[in-house]
Amino acid sequence: MHIGFIGLGNMGAPMARNLLAAGYELSVFDLSRTAVEDLVASGAKAVPSIGQLASSDVELVITMLPAAVHVRQVYLGDDGLLSKVAPGVRLIDSSTIDPMTAREVAAAAVSQGNPMLDAPVSGGTGGAEAATLTFMVGGATTDYDAALSVLQAMGRNIVHCGPAGNGQAAKVANNMLLAISMIGAAEAMSLGVSLGMDPKVLAGIINTSSGRCWSTDTYNPYPRVIDTAPAARGYSGGFGTDLMLKDLGLATEAARQHKQPVMLGALAQQLYQTFSNQGHGSLDFSAIIKMYSGEDQ
Repeated sequence: MHIGFIGLGNMGAPMARNLLAAGYELSVFDLSRTAVEDLVASGAKAVPSIGQLASSDVELVITMLPAAVHVRQVYLGDDGLLSKVAPGVRLIDSSTIDPMTAREVAAAAVSQGNPMLDAPVSGGTGGAEAATLTFMVGGATTDYDAALSVLQAMGRNIVHCGPAGNGQAAKVANNMLLAISMIGAAEAMSLGVSLGMDPKVLAGIINTSSGRCWSTDTYNPYPRVIDTAPAARGYSGGFGTDLMLKDLGLATEAARQHKQPVMLGALAQQLYQTFSNQGHGSLDFSAIIKMYSGEDQ
């Protein structure tokens, strides 16, 4: 199968390399010449524009883009995918955007004969490199079935969430909960340590008790508790605060449009906004603990 891939950033590039490793023919486009050259060195073919990629003999196009505005431009722009792609070519957008935009773009694609899935991912850059991502997929069951083997070349857990936009709905709900749980873990760890607890002992108790969650047992925000967590390396790498802030914005905007209260989600957004405004936007989102324990831990 000949696949087109648009968007070779921190997530897209390793996903594309995994498709090459699985034996797929790959044509790629990105605004970064270096990113394209790296994929070409791995066996991909460079295409000079989105329009030319769309009008080539690709059978499937995957996009991994920063935000909804970029998805709209790439798919709906004057020289975008939908203006050039042949009927029958399948489309998958793995960007993290709001469910409403995903449904709008999918409707435009389907109306001209291009089956489309929204398939945002969870698992971070490590999961992208190891091909262990979770894909949350929205779209028709027949289209999901047709794309499953391709998604399995990039991920380990592929979940059909329902019709178009539901993949994005699952992603924003999950990440909103992740932000809330991380803030809770930061508060609990900071409180316990301030009361005299050793952080490793406290984490061990939490992780064998009712407070246990991923933010405490895998990604604990307190330094020197989990050697593989960003807290052990000065909160570098991982999932950035500004990326979490973006996802919280998607969640609260979707909630506003559907008149669904998300009180803790809104509070989490404000806390991460404050933390970002303090100059910490590039730090891993678990660094939110600095708001409770200070800069030096």
